[in-house]
Amino acid sequence: MLGGIPKDYSMSGDEIRHRFLNFYASRGHKILPSASLVPDDPTVLLTIAGMLQFKPIFLGKEPRRVPCATTAQRCIRTNDVENVGQTSRHHTFFEMLGNFSFGDYFKKEAIVWAWELTTKEFGLPPDRLWISVFKDDDEAFSLWHNEVGVPKERIKRMGEDDNFWTSGVTGPCGPCSEIYYDFHPERGYSDANLDDDSRFIEFYNLVFMQYNKKEDGSLEPLKQKNIDTGMGLERMARILQKVPNNYETDLIFPIIEKAANLAKNSYAKADNVTKTNLKIIGDHMRAVVYLISDGVFPSNIGRGYVVRRLIRRVVRIGRLLGIKGNGQGDVEGAFLPVLAETVIELSTHIDPDLKSRMTHVLDELRREELRFVQTLERGEKLLDQFLSNALSNEGENGNRPCLSGKDVFLLYDTYGFPIEITAEVAEERGVSIDMEGFDIEMENQRRQSQAAHNVVKLSVGNELELAKSVPDTEFLGYDMLSASAIVKGLLVNGDPAAHVSEGSDVEIMLNRTPFYAESGGQIGDNGYLYCIGDENKKQKAIVEIKDVQKSLGNIFVHKGTIKEGTLEVGLEVDAAVDAKLRQRAKVHHTATHLLQAALKSVIGKETSQAGSLVAFDRLRFDFNFHRPLAEHEIMEIEVLINQWISDATQLQTKVMPLSDAKQAGAIAMFGEKYGEQVRVVEVPGVSMELCGGTHVSNTLEIRGFKIISEQGIASGIRRIEAVAGEAFIEYVTARDNHMRHLCSILKVKAEDVTGRVENILEELRMARNEVSSLHNRIAVLKASIIANKAFLVGSSNVRVVVESMDDLDADALKSAAEYLVGSLNDPAAVVLGSCPGDGKVSLVAAFSPGVVGMGIQAGKFIGGIAKLCGGGGGGKPNFAQAGGRKPENLLDALEKARVELMKTLTENISETAI
Repeated sequence: MLGGIPKDYSMSGDEIRHRFLNFYASRGHKILPSASLVPDDPTVLLTIAGMLQFKPIFLGKEPRRVPCATTAQRCIRTNDVENVGQTSRHHTFFEMLGNFSFGDYFKKEAIVWAWELTTKEFGLPPDRLWISVFKDDDEAFSLWHNEVGVPKERIKRMGEDDNFWTSGVTGPCGPCSEIYYDFHPERGYSDANLDDDSRFIEFYNLVFMQYNKKEDGSLEPLKQKNIDTGMGLERMARILQKVPNNYETDLIFPIIEKAANLAKNSYAKADNVTKTNLKIIGDHMRAVVYLISDGVFPSNIGRGYVVRRLIRRVVRIGRLLGIKGNGQGDVEGAFLPVLAETVIELSTHIDPDLKSRMTHVLDELRREELRFVQTLERGEKLLDQFLSNALSNEGENGNRPCLSGKDVFLLYDTYGFPIEITAEVAEERGVSIDMEGFDIEMENQRRQSQAAHNVVKLSVGNELELAKSVPDTEFLGYDMLSASAIVKGLLVNGDPAAHVSEGSDVEIMLNRTPFYAESGGQIGDNGYLYCIGDENKKQKAIVEIKDVQKSLGNIFVHKGTIKEGTLEVGLEVDAAVDAKLRQRAKVHHTATHLLQAALKSVIGKETSQAGSLVAFDRLRFDFNFHRPLAEHEIMEIEVLINQWISDATQLQTKVMPLSDAKQAGAIAMFGEKYGEQVRVVEVPGVSMELCGGTHVSNTLEIRGFKIISEQGIASGIRRIEAVAGEAFIEYVTARDNHMRHLCSILKVKAEDVTGRVENILEELRMARNEVSSLHNRIAVLKASIIANKAFLVGSSNVRVVVESMDDLDADALKSAAEYLVGSLNDPAAVVLGSCPGDGKVSLVAAFSPGVVGMGIQAGKFIGGIAKLCGGGGGGKPNFAQAGGRKPENLLDALEKARVELMKTLTENISETAI
């Protein structure tokens, strides 16, 4: 019994997994380990199915390693995250048990073995099992009925959407067959609906990969027929353990029970809302622990966003349940690591290596939770205010309550609220959210973050007019750097114009152009437009183009200045791209592709692009990673890229359907939108990416590559800046000139510079120590002289010194004060000031034990004095330092110190006497 609920765990989740794998191993299958949740397949964000690691074999891109295999694959799916906890079967993290045949056995064996496994190995009653088959798959129907013996009444023919698997528009495909468990056989056969979750659960899916789908949609038989199956471990555990949902199995319930204990609650006695929240925690904790273990770090994009979103959802739900702190007395501590420990305890047969990564996983969860909590409370209060306002507005005007896109964006951008969490909380209060408005705010932020010269000024009204009169621009720049074109539109300060004169800044729309418009991280081309007049063939206008942007989808806006003449709508111009700058951009863009490939090779395939800039003078590449790169890793990346450059590899560029590009393994930028046809840029053997940018023809054109900086720019996001091509030559030349100059100054060879500089720094350190020692001796000497200026205050004869020490620095001033308070008999009070230069003021107060015993503290006293010098400070009761920026007020400040010290000492001495 767990949590007060009787459980039949006679067949544990671990045993189900073990029996499945061994069943197929005894039938010639090779047991293979689970693949990482970060897939090799660039078309998929996370591992979503057991067959994913075998996809290249199914697609015929790789030879089979074994004729058949079986796995227990860890999977992540977030498309149904809103159903987690709400239904009995939806999860973000789950295990898929699978058996696979790569041209070995086929439909008959798959069906017979699936039935044998289900009814004999797992002992499920045959009369509770229903079967679905593809409507036209008579062979499968016959096998289930005639070979296995399932009554026709329990075999359902279903359509293509439910029971036909495809790998894409073209390629391998085939019918499916599924096994369902019937929780209520007493309801009979009449009108039985396999989609009825209250009665049926589908737990085993068999895919018969037997056709190749051609471009015309026709099907041809595959020479090598394959089997791909999947059994949901959590679903089978629910059936065998006789619990009402997947969450109450031994695979998840211990996590739920731990969360309930932290919330000082009982799952058995909890209401439905609380149970749902506990289920969400149980599910999400499994997901985030395994994702972090597989190298996915919380961030705001890609896989990292999945982790961050799930973590923040758990934190918020935990707070709703009343979880405070770590449950071990630290109310400010994190509770996610406590839950994660339970997940890890259950991991032995899922991922044996997880325990070795335990410290790393717990530390990452702790950091992310505490980071989110810092802004969560403020964000929650603000969200509550926004929701209250939305509900109030409904009462006033009768409209459905809705949270504005601007408010949703503020919560996302400033307070770190994932959009999904805001939507959930709003839904709980009966308020919708304006997603269109949110998207507009996101786009506005993206535009505002660009440099001013990249902004195309088009008002909404002008955009609409522009769309009517200006066609999409035909881009010619992949094949040519100059072309004739017709001026289709002109804008000055965002307003349409028929003609523009010399000296004016202008935005020009052409019907066709060789100029590349900024996109995919690559900046727009520079160059000139030349307009030749009809009379005497004289130039009528020359326009210098400084930037090119896209507007309204595919209208290229050429931004420039009229250098000569007048430009008019309708005129023909010769458009010429600056070839040298274009070459620089091409070099940096191809180098960016090589950099991404090198990063995946050196630090791990789980890293992915988080943004980029391809400029004429440098490239910038942002990527997901949890730590700074080590010096040897940076060197390894540089060596690898320069090796690829020297290989003189010819690039290949193709335009193909998006589905074909993904099947070919082209890397797609997560979050980017692509059309049906995409451009694929490949450096054979190194890199293949979906990319609309311009690139070199051969890697040798890049000439050289050098990383000039590597730094963190956000949590889990690193940035590399680098140079290549001509910019690389300029960078190396400049560095060499600096080195030559340094060698000349130091009078050493280049290879000896480091040692010489280290020696100089050591000599400088020693000299500074000597100077500091001398300053301190001088300070003590001066202090011994001014000790004679000490005056007595009160009947206790407190010895007081308040003096200016000219230009002593802060350290020397401290030494002087310490000497004075030590040489004067207790009780003694010393306040010193100096002006060490650069408009600075230094102050110090040193009080002996007898003075401190009178209730006078140096830290509090000196802070008030420093304000007069435009500064502040503090310290301990017996010693404190302060600074300021008004040296002209030092004498007044010391006078104030003298007066206040005498007054305070006199009053305190009198009170002590009383």
